[in-house]
Amino acid sequence: MNVNAAMTAGAEQRLSTARQARRAALGSFIGAVVDWYDFLLYGIVAALIFHTQFFPNVSPAAGTLASLATFGVGFLFRPLGGVVFGHFGDRLGRKRMLLLTVMMMGVATALIGLLPTYASIGLWAPVALVVLRAIQGFAVGGEWGGAALMAVESAPEGWRAFYSSGVQVGYGVGLILATGSVSLLSHLLSETAFESWGWRLPFLFSLVLVGLALLIRTRLEESPEFVEAARQREKPARPPVFEALRCHPQAFVVIIAMRLAELFTMYIVTTFALSYSTVNLGLSRELFLNIGLLVGAISCVTIPCFAWLADRFGRRRVYLTGACIGVLAAFPFFLALEARSVVWIVLFAVVLANLAHDMVVCVQQPIFAELFGTAYRYSGAGVGYQVASVVGGGFTPFIAAALVDLAGGSWVPVAVYLAVGCALSVLGAVWMNRRSETRA
Repeated sequence: MNVNAAMTAGAEQRLSTARQARRAALGSFIGAVVDWYDFLLYGIVAALIFHTQFFPNVSPAAGTLASLATFGVGFLFRPLGGVVFGHFGDRLGRKRMLLLTVMMMGVATALIGLLPTYASIGLWAPVALVVLRAIQGFAVGGEWGGAALMAVESAPEGWRAFYSSGVQVGYGVGLILATGSVSLLSHLLSETAFESWGWRLPFLFSLVLVGLALLIRTRLEESPEFVEAARQREKPARPPVFEALRCHPQAFVVIIAMRLAELFTMYIVTTFALSYSTVNLGLSRELFLNIGLLVGAISCVTIPCFAWLADRFGRRRVYLTGACIGVLAAFPFFLALEARSVVWIVLFAVVLANLAHDMVVCVQQPIFAELFGTAYRYSGAGVGYQVASVVGGGFTPFIAAALVDLAGGSWVPVAVYLAVGCALSVLGAVWMNRRSETRA
């Protein structure tokens, strides 16, 4: 009788663990959808609208640079969000921070949709825009660490890449929703109506997504690894981020290097190329809006598939393949743009965004999390991830646009910039301590 009871209890425990793993993966996914929808929507609208609505008294080129610079402001505040949310996430738990980040992001995004323009309140308009963008960056700075750790720490052994890949699939779904909403309104509304008020509607829609995310996340249980670590240790004497820096300083350098391929490929394809192709090449904005929809949809399949392969055959192998593809596809992508060949543009956009980018991001969650101990993992992985976002992500569209301007309209410096970034990611992966991987 005791044997049967023990077997029953063991089966119930396994079911409960599996259920918690699925809920954690879903909660991480839906929160990532909200945060990336909000964050990417800003970049798309900034490339199309903000230069006329918030910076009208400068030349078109300067207005574009100014609007893309506000896009980068959000990235400056992401490390601060990583520090603050990471600190309390390591002290109080992952779940509480995940509820806060999604609420903060949704409110800031909705307020952008209600913001008066320069014509209404003058300089206060761009100032308020920058402040709200900073709040967005602060919120998303705490989101990735909590979402990734909740999924990684709750996943079954040997399935960490697959179960945590929802954090990155959320990026693809957010990209679909952000690009699709702008594309749909751009198609349905006249140019005047879209520039006047239509661009605001996708920002307000964020409140619906926030409500859904909160409904799911309130039902999550705390990460079992965090609960066990909290039970066994005394309260740390110093802030967790300092402990992470003291114990694993090289991990931060590795994370920055390994994120360059991801950040350069995606932001050049989805944000910079949208602006460059419309302003410099005379291509329609619908082309890259549709490309954004396409790569976002494909990523919902490719990211979990690549993650499954990584769990089976090794995370490092999958990562290095993606980063090398980024190096090789940089110049062909810009040659296709210069030729204005829609077929080749779409092909190499998919190569960069769905092969190079997706193979790189699908393994980041377990790789980066396992670089740090559980007691300071939220702070270490989260801050490292967000510092890399500043170095390689937020100002990538701005830097690329400035390179084109300095080169007299030539795309060559941007192609070099992209290829070198991916090459540095290859070196970062090679340099990474092999003992940090559970499967090589």
